[in-house]
Amino acid sequence: MTAETPVQTTDRSRLLELIKELAVVHERVTLSSGVEADYYIDLRRITLHHEASVLVGRVMLQMLDDAGIAFEAAGGLTMGADPVGTAVMYAAAQAGRPIDAFVVRKTQKTHGMGRQVEGPDVAGRGVVVLEDTSTTGGSALTAVEGVRRAGGDVRAVAVIVDRSTGSKERIESEAGVPYLFAFGKDELGLA
Repeated sequence: MTAETPVQTTDRSRLLELIKELAVVHERVTLSSGVEADYYIDLRRITLHHEASVLVGRVMLQMLDDAGIAFEAAGGLTMGADPVGTAVMYAAAQAGRPIDAFVVRKTQKTHGMGRQVEGPDVAGRGVVVLEDTSTTGGSALTAVEGVRRAGGDVRAVAVIVDRSTGSKERIESEAGVPYLFAFGKDELGLA
């Protein structure tokens, strides 16, 4: 683990502020997993936001670097992971690093090239599967499976916010890779 620079600390602090301000909705909702919750974390309000998306890329890239995860491409299951992958790709480009983004479809196409993983080829490359947040780990595991079928070497799964609902344990057990998150729900003031 490396010491954070003042810029990294500022990026992380500002992103946390924006998540609390823009993305946390306090009302009863049913999540895509079918689980009911008293709050919703709408991270598309962050990953598609002019200021926050830049911070997402830098914070996620720094977190992966601090964990020692070497990778050449980042992405995940469409649609939640799409802007996260783009943000990481952009942050890496700003740092002079060639990291590509990719998109994983829920199922393989039955037309055209018949691909499930779109973008630059992941075969033989170290990749990180991204997600905005995870409740059960299902979306990330679908992406891991698709990337592995396409020949990618999955090095980690990384999310912006961990809901503390078992995703980490499930992903690490079933996918056999580290699960990293930038923020836990406790940092968002959520019980």
